[in-house]
Amino acid sequence: MKPTGSRRILALIPARGGSQGIPRKNLVPVAGRPLLAYTVEQALAAPEVDRVAVSTDDDEIARAAAGMGAEVVRRPAELATDEATSESALVHALDALAREGYEPDLVVFLQATSPLRRPDDVSRAIAALDAEDADSLFSACPVHGFVWRRGAGDLSSLTYDYRTRRRRQEIGEDLLENGSIYVFKPWVLRRMGNRLGGRIAVHRMDPLDSFQVDEPADVELVERLLRLPSPASRPVVLDLSAIRLLVLDFDGVMTDNRVMVHQDGGESVRCDRSDGFGLERLRQRGRVETVVLSKEVSSVVAARCAKLGLACFHGHDDKLPKLREIAADRGLTAAEIAYVGNDLNDLEAMRWCGVAVAVADAYPEARAAADYVTRHAGGRGAVREVCDLLLTVSEDTASEDLKR
Repeated sequence: MKPTGSRRILALIPARGGSQGIPRKNLVPVAGRPLLAYTVEQALAAPEVDRVAVSTDDDEIARAAAGMGAEVVRRPAELATDEATSESALVHALDALAREGYEPDLVVFLQATSPLRRPDDVSRAIAALDAEDADSLFSACPVHGFVWRRGAGDLSSLTYDYRTRRRRQEIGEDLLENGSIYVFKPWVLRRMGNRLGGRIAVHRMDPLDSFQVDEPADVELVERLLRLPSPASRPVVLDLSAIRLLVLDFDGVMTDNRVMVHQDGGESVRCDRSDGFGLERLRQRGRVETVVLSKEVSSVVAARCAKLGLACFHGHDDKLPKLREIAADRGLTAAEIAYVGNDLNDLEAMRWCGVAVAVADAYPEARAAADYVTRHAGGRGAVREVCDLLLTVSEDTASEDLKR
């Protein structure tokens, strides 16, 4: 649980074990990670949210959710059937938490089938509800064009009158509810039995961020979209063709920026196995070297780097002089270096190198200094995302070499 501010905001993620379209859908691998992990990660990264809970009837999902950092509300089987509504699961979860003395001021209802949210979508949805003094909110993407509806054997023009066709820009804005984010005050759900009620607001999302995983074919599509350059990055073309050295901060980049302190004073951190796999693939390709440059002097940093086969430079609070030294030792220029950071002590290094990357949950100033902001948070797949981008460049370069 995060420290609470002036409001209690709960993120609730229903994730039942059964599924008709895709068996075990909430745990199906998408770009190397369980589908559920993306939504849990996005909820945990939202600074306004003080509690993240997954409602499930399934033991495996419960274990996975807890491992991802979420709380688990065990849902009875009768509320996890194909016929059971999401609202029934939401009410059950609120009742369970109320018995513990927790009553949220707002509920953010996130569906695990929508993994393509931008890092700040949850925060912006909450802000939109506040700005409109609304009681509930849904996310949607704009629908442009001439929409028809097929009824009982009949076709009708829904968004316009086909007999008096107008220009597309003259048709009013139509919004398609995309199922990604709902925000509501608890009284709306309890009084109306619905996630929406009272004064309703909308949070607009890009159509590319609105795809859901409901059928097997959706998995490949979403994987492709997850690998697109982040829309939160600067509006520049990201050119990784010159990169020969990838430099990673450790805390907050290779970890989720949390530390567990044990009774004997020892410490442990949380890393993502998919990051390690991405780094291994990048090393096998041989084109880009990876090193870790960290402020902390820690046996944990050294041990993780040793396991991954990475050169480790730790104990450097002022990182830029050491980064220059690392570059000089390898005969590299700044343009040949990509740096991944998350906080203020990374800024000088990010501004000096050829490509600056910030993780999704980075400090705002680090995000502002980045050429690319990952979709994934630190310690939750951000490094894998960067590795995959570099590997794509390597494959393209190899193809060009073969042509020659």
